[in-house]
Amino acid sequence: MTLLLIIIPFLAGAVAFFIRNDFVRRRLIVACSGIHLCCALVVGVKGAGVSLGRWFVFDAVGTIFLMITSVLFFGASMYGVSYLADESRQAHSRDERSRTFSPEAVFSGCFLLFLSTMTMVIAGQHMAIIWVGIEATTLASAPLLYFHRTKRSLEATWKYLLICSVGIAIALLGVFFLAVAQNNSSEMFVAAMVNNAATMNVPWLEAAFLLLFVGYGTKMGLAPFHTWLPDAHSEAPSVVSALLSGALLNCAFLGIVRAYQVCAAAGLAAYCRELFVVFGLVSIVCAAVFILGQTDYKRMLAYSSIEHMGIIVLGMGLGAGAVPGAIMNMLGHSLTKAGLFFVAGNILSHFKTKKIAAIHGLAAGQTWCLGVLWMGGFLLITGMPPSAIFMGKFLVLKEALSGGHYWVAFVFLAALALVFIGMARIFVAMTQGVAAQEEKRNNSRGAHAFWRLCVPAIFFIFVVCVGVYVPGWLASALGQAAKQLGGF
Repeated sequence: MTLLLIIIPFLAGAVAFFIRNDFVRRRLIVACSGIHLCCALVVGVKGAGVSLGRWFVFDAVGTIFLMITSVLFFGASMYGVSYLADESRQAHSRDERSRTFSPEAVFSGCFLLFLSTMTMVIAGQHMAIIWVGIEATTLASAPLLYFHRTKRSLEATWKYLLICSVGIAIALLGVFFLAVAQNNSSEMFVAAMVNNAATMNVPWLEAAFLLLFVGYGTKMGLAPFHTWLPDAHSEAPSVVSALLSGALLNCAFLGIVRAYQVCAAAGLAAYCRELFVVFGLVSIVCAAVFILGQTDYKRMLAYSSIEHMGIIVLGMGLGAGAVPGAIMNMLGHSLTKAGLFFVAGNILSHFKTKKIAAIHGLAAGQTWCLGVLWMGGFLLITGMPPSAIFMGKFLVLKEALSGGHYWVAFVFLAALALVFIGMARIFVAMTQGVAAQEEKRNNSRGAHAFWRLCVPAIFFIFVVCVGVYVPGWLASALGQAAKQLGGF
């Protein structure tokens, strides 16, 4: 099962480059993502421990990440079929047929390779495998960012490649330091290092974690290493932005989690948590400040992702009861932010602009569905109850107060208030008012395609339902993952 989850999307992605028929290629994306989701559900039912030798194991933490990633990719594939059909009606250039691989073929192939590489990261139990997988996600996703082939998308792609590659290089140095920290042992499997943590060289281990945190934190989008993220999310197709924000950032976080497991076993949990708290708060505050002045709604959503990565890391730093809150927030953020990017893609298809000032009246006339989803997503992403995000933020705040970290709680609440104010200004301005006639004439058929509205609606409904009632199987999975990370 573990091998299938990695190999099937890899082979399908390689085949997609050579398929000439658009209909067949798009159905291949949906079929492969559906098979991946079915296999992921089997892993979830069986629980932690599904493995392929020592190299690839879906433990309690990995199972949660796998489920989120698989659901997101399946939803993105359903949304993407309509998106690609809409794009094909707006041909990129007249010389597309002369290319070896059409832009859509490159998109389809890299989409599936992206799924394969992220699955490899999630299942990987060897630090070198995790590093290779995270680097592979960069290479697989870069062509997706350049799909529109504009100057701005080219700039965003190069910035993404350059900054993330520097971060990955720093993480590689951290892997080397981790190997040195083991003294006479050459084991780089996470479980083996956890078992041998008592014999590891503490100064080398501290340095290794710091390098891994900075390296993978760059890919995760933590401030101040986040500079690639706003451009990439803004210029990428909305379906790609959803995957970058909802799945890729989680995978980078998983790299940090694996290093944290080793350090915690070696008695360095307090050292790691101090870093988590500091950079978590910095990320939340940084996002709040930039959201206040945004004029591009996709960039605004990108800074919201930076905020939520900060909340997740802050929850890990506070430990105990905040750990399940961090995991709950990660689940809610992934689905809600993906849904918001899907809706943003529909808005872009309708209005042909990403400028906030040029859009108004979403809740009026023929765009009322977009207005409802847009405002619904805003309420969820800012943590309004009932929602999984509200539960996650509440547990983080509760742990900060019960643990006596009052200054952390104050900064956390103040930053969340700024984020709410900044995002409310944008969402309300875009939703209220009357749509101008020229905006209605610019309507795209793809903007109202069933799946492009249904997928984000399903994601939002699920996030609300989890905020009201957590099913037993999900509560068990979240509890096991939290316990593995030192929470309860």
